[in-house]
Amino acid sequence: MSAITSPTPLVQLRGLRKGYNLGMPNELEVLHGLNLRINQGEFAALIGPSGSGKSTLLNVLGLLERATSGEYLLRGQAVQHLPDDELTRLRRDVLGFVFQFHHLLPAFTALENVSLPVLMRDGHVAKPHLARARELLDAVGLSAAMDRKPAQLSGGMQQRVAIARALMLQPALVLADEPTGNLDTASSAEVFALMRRIHQDVGTTFLIVTHDPRLAARCDRVIELVDGQVHRDGATNQT
Repeated sequence: MSAITSPTPLVQLRGLRKGYNLGMPNELEVLHGLNLRINQGEFAALIGPSGSGKSTLLNVLGLLERATSGEYLLRGQAVQHLPDDELTRLRRDVLGFVFQFHHLLPAFTALENVSLPVLMRDGHVAKPHLARARELLDAVGLSAAMDRKPAQLSGGMQQRVAIARALMLQPALVLADEPTGNLDTASSAEVFALMRRIHQDVGTTFLIVTHDPRLAARCDRVIELVDGQVHRDGATNQT
């Protein structure tokens, strides 16, 4: 079964290749002419064995690394040869990131951590942005923990703060790298349910890297990488 398509994909990759140590004896190509499209509003899982290229693909999609060759269109804009400052702007304004290890600043409260993207963009956090940060923390069930620092929060709570932070600038696409991989079963279920609810309520596009087949099966689409190529790409049985 093929994935749902739309006239204007949010992400489109054409013949994408990514290699390391180019021109050296230990040159290694990780992504081999990869073709992929992700449409606005999708909730997709990216799976594959270790070494299949998932992390490399996520780094390229997240504009953290440039592809060696091929084409990457983000909201219809070719990004392959953009200058670094423009990539930084796109990464900040269009993309949100959630990692297995939440990378919260330990000296900052939950509210300050969620406000951090605005602070980095503007150099200060205005009252409207603080109000949005509070709304996001309320949306992830942490309205009573806004003034707590990460050490005072459970792992699941910290990951919910990280999700709120990823949504602060209203990204078009959230890239989540094993977002539940460091959590117990109950916290993992809570975090996944939260991402699902955000997707349904707001329409934010999610691409979730996971090793958990049960979590992948609860997404709408599963993209499987094997040896740097798309091995399988299709809708799940979610309704």
